[in-house]
Order: sequence, then C-alpha cells, then structure tokens
Amino acid sequence: MPKLSDTMTEGTLVAWKKKKGDKVSAGEILAEIETDKATMEWESPEDGTLTEIYVEEGGKVNVGDRIAFIGAEGEEAPAAETSEKEAKPAVQEEGKPKTAEEKAAPARRQKEPAATGVASAAAVATRTPAQAEAGRVKASPVARRIAAELGIDLSSIKGTGPDGRVTEADVRAAAQSKAALSRPSVPAAVQAGESARIQLSGMRRIIAQRLTESLGPVPHFYLTIEVNAGPLMEAREELKSAGENSDPAKITVNDFVLKAAVMAAVKVPRVNASFDGDAIVQYADVDLGIAVAVEDGLLTPVIRAAQTKSLREISALAKDLAYRARNKRMKPEEFQGGTFTVSNLGGMGIDSFSAVINPPQGFILAVGRIHKAPVVDDCDQVVVGHRMSLTMSCDHRVIDGALGARYLQELRHLLENPALLMV
Repeated sequence: MPKLSDTMTEGTLVAWKKKKGDKVSAGEILAEIETDKATMEWESPEDGTLTEIYVEEGGKVNVGDRIAFIGAEGEEAPAAETSEKEAKPAVQEEGKPKTAEEKAAPARRQKEPAATGVASAAAVATRTPAQAEAGRVKASPVARRIAAELGIDLSSIKGTGPDGRVTEADVRAAAQSKAALSRPSVPAAVQAGESARIQLSGMRRIIAQRLTESLGPVPHFYLTIEVNAGPLMEAREELKSAGENSDPAKITVNDFVLKAAVMAAVKVPRVNASFDGDAIVQYADVDLGIAVAVEDGLLTPVIRAAQTKSLREISALAKDLAYRARNKRMKPEEFQGGTFTVSNLGGMGIDSFSAVINPPQGFILAVGRIHKAPVVDDCDQVVVGHRMSLTMSCDHRVIDGALGARYLQELRHLLENPALLMV
C-alpha cells in the first residue's frame, strides 16, 4: 500500500483497474485507492505481469502492507499467506529441542516494526485453543485482522472468496449480524429504515480531525467587506461580447477573485504566512489553495507560485485542478501545502459565510454570491447595484486586525478595478 498523502497511515482498495494475469506498464492505472484525503488512481510502479492480488476490492490495509505482486516474465508470486506465515513462529514439535536460531527468532521479530499488521509472535504464542482453530480457517490477512479487532470467530463465517476463502466483507457482514442480534428492538414510534449509521470515510475522518485541530488551538477572528461587483460584471460582459462565453476555458468571476486574492497577498506579504511554534513563517511564494467540493468532502488543490501566473493561467489551472479533483485524478503533491485558501460558495447561492482555516495556513477567504441591491451612487441617487461579500478568517497568532484590514483594502481595490488584474 503506497503512502499517497503526508498524513496517510492506511488505505482502502476501492477498485482494481487490472485483473490477475494482465500485463501492466509503469505509469499505467492499476487501482483506485482511498486515502485519508481523497480517492485517487494509483499507477503501476513498474512493467510486468499482475501475477497476484492480495487485497480484494473494499479491503483496508496499512501503508506498506502487500496488496499485489507484479512479476517479470515467468516469475511466480509468493503465496497469499506467506507474509502472515513468516510473521508467526513455526509450531515446535513436541519433544524436539529448539536451535539457537529458533530461540533468537521470536525476540528478533518483536524488535522489527509490525509493517504487515499481523499479530506479533508473542501474541500468537499465547493464543487460546479457539483462536488457534480460527487461525486454520482459510482467510485473507485483512479478514483476520478485522476479525481480531471486532471479536469475530472466523470459523463461524462461510467465506465467499475463491475456494471458500473468508474476505473482509464476510467479516464485516458477520459483525453487522452480530450487532443486529444484540441491538435492542426499535421502539414502536420509530420506523425501521428511517435512520442509518454511515461509517466515516478516510476523507471525512481527516476533515473532522483537521477542523478540530483548527477551531480548537487556532484563535480565529473574522473580517467582512462588501465589494462593488459592478465593474467585475461589466468586465465579464465585455469578455462575453468578444465571443469568450462559448469558450470552455472562459474567464469567470471566480477567476478574477482568485487573481485578486493572489495580487493582494503580494501587496501585503505579511498575510502570506503561518504560525510555527516560536516563529512566524513568511512565504516567498503565494501557493494558492482552492476549495473544491467532491462527493465525500472537500479537497484543496494548490496553484504553486500563483504570483507568477497571469489571470488566464490561473483560470486554466483552477479549472484543470477542480476537474481532476472531482474525477479522482489528483496527485498527492497537488493538494498538499498551500499558504492560504479561497473558498467560493457564491455559485451555490450563499450570500456570505465564515470558513475554517486549514492549518498551518494563516487565513482563508470566503466568497459569497454577487447579488443586486439598492445602493446610493456618487450623486446620492438610489440605484440598482451589484454587491459581493467576502469574509477573511484569520489566525490571530499570525494576522492582527489592522493587517487583515490592509489586505482586504487591497483586495477591494483590485476587484473594483478589474483592469488591474489583466495586466
């Protein structure tokens, strides 16, 4: 199991794109793997033949555990159970003395890291007779581990895998049946099937963890401005009249906002920073994070060194990253890092909102929709205007109120004068 994100400790094999016996080339899509942040396509690390698959679809294993074997021409794969057998000491024949090597092996294995997630030699040695019996049941390593965690007797499960092999799905189904039997009956006032307990995916689990890490230790405060979006709408109409509206790569209002957010950070570089214990790290590059809603949560792909990109380049990169994020085509390095993030819910009809900072970033900018509103013009006449709300959530350890206010002043100036964004 590859480590596909900086915080990943385990992964779920969502789907195999190749089957046993297929020839594969380095860089060819081999499988879909769910990490703690996203579901991504995993490329084959080498050329060869997919000789063996050790983890079935839906299986969850630790980083570093074996999931498949890609062999050269004529090369045979190790047996599926090899890693587990290697992790267990051989059963000592009664009356046969152990050699010095056999005596030293358990101690040596205990010092090695438990990379495969299989029970240690000491644990195996103290198994009860019932557990030893279960150990002889034909089951995948993942199924054995899950059964041990959930307290399920493997010998009581009818396997649905090849040759009656017990799979992880079989174990989880048995655990659900066991829980259903022990669960109290549903009260008459509640109809069965109305509610459901949905297991957290890796992405939802990491989102919950990150938000707790943010709103707990990070002292948030919020600054909100309302921008005259009339000039932005006029600029967009001019581009539309020039025929750009039919172009899939057309520049949108959100692209103007992204470019303005980057340029304002260049003008006020102290906001492009993060808190680091006894210091504040001020970044040379503006690595812009873009919040993208995906099926199971949120991803923030990053435009690196965005201050060097033109409006059209930022527009193209943002569209490409968002498309690949929604279609599970992201590379790990493309959604890691970022010096601040822009989250835009205007397209979903949200007037304004306050976003949660993504640590260790110093702030996040929340963008609401553009809406028509009565405004007073320079001649003190009430006219119809276009307004857009932006809220800056700041880490008070890095950004003070006055500093955040200066950033928003620059941002307002740029958005109300969009010609500056096209230079």
